[in-house]
Amino acid sequence: MDFDKLFASFSSIKVGVVGDVMLDTYWWGHVERISPEAPVPVVALDKRELRIGGAANVALNLVSLGANTSIFSVIGEDDAGKELDALMAASSIDTSYIICSHTRKTTNKIRIICRNQQMMRLDSENTNDLNAEAEEALLERVKDYIVNEKPAAIILEDYNKGVLTENVITTIVALCKEYGVITSVDPKRKNFFTYKGVNVFKPNLKEVKEGLNILVDEVNEDSLQNIHQQLQLQLQHAVSFITLSEKGVFYSNGNECRIIPSHIRSIADVSGAGDTVIAVASLTYAATKDVHLMAAVANIAGGLVCEEVGTVAINKERLLKECKLLLQ
Repeated sequence: MDFDKLFASFSSIKVGVVGDVMLDTYWWGHVERISPEAPVPVVALDKRELRIGGAANVALNLVSLGANTSIFSVIGEDDAGKELDALMAASSIDTSYIICSHTRKTTNKIRIICRNQQMMRLDSENTNDLNAEAEEALLERVKDYIVNEKPAAIILEDYNKGVLTENVITTIVALCKEYGVITSVDPKRKNFFTYKGVNVFKPNLKEVKEGLNILVDEVNEDSLQNIHQQLQLQLQHAVSFITLSEKGVFYSNGNECRIIPSHIRSIADVSGAGDTVIAVASLTYAATKDVHLMAAVANIAGGLVCEEVGTVAINKERLLKECKLLLQ
């Protein structure tokens, strides 16, 4: 594989990301004493940092790899929404399809970190489904994008915050089939079996076990291939791509299946690793249609971002270097 050529081709690929966007707020501080008011540490705040999270982090990873990326979501008319929109625009993510709603709040996850360890997380969010008006507006924008921009792929990034309703999912998948657009999904349990007919279905092992309501005594290719077959009975999808945490990743398209072990890393934080994996996998698959290569490159990317604290996007040059080193 000519990885220089592959990575150069990313800049000619258009990808849309539909799902729940989030603002990740980090409060970095230090602790020197316990509060006299309650048995809790007193955090002296050193700095506040804002980062892009959720489906927006998938989009950020795509942009970091050079892809032409548009984001589709619904955010609130609040300060967090304004900050998130500004961050996305500054990161070269096309935000022109974002919808602002006075009936919803922008998801904001506030993490308090001391000595590179997360002490607490505060979540401000809505988790109810979009109303009919917001659904219709979102679907109109997605259809306009597919018809006029002709993207190579659409990624459905579900965090159970209400943007990806059953109607939104089924309509977008049908549109993508009609116009020949690749669909890849990072699902959550609520709509787990709504993603019928997609190209790449990427849950983690925990989500698969919960979705199928099964116990897996031993994780091996036989047991995972059985899981793929159970998924395919309900989803009729093309490729199962299951992340296995420290064990690596598994893929199957029915004819070919394999576990690709993870590479040894110094793990600092797993936040956002799934976002990186689905972004890299979708882009690689759109460029090559090679399932094994898709899984191998995404496996490396997921490990790399786990070496950083907090939600970060993949570094294209570092990923390219690692692919040349580990996959040649």
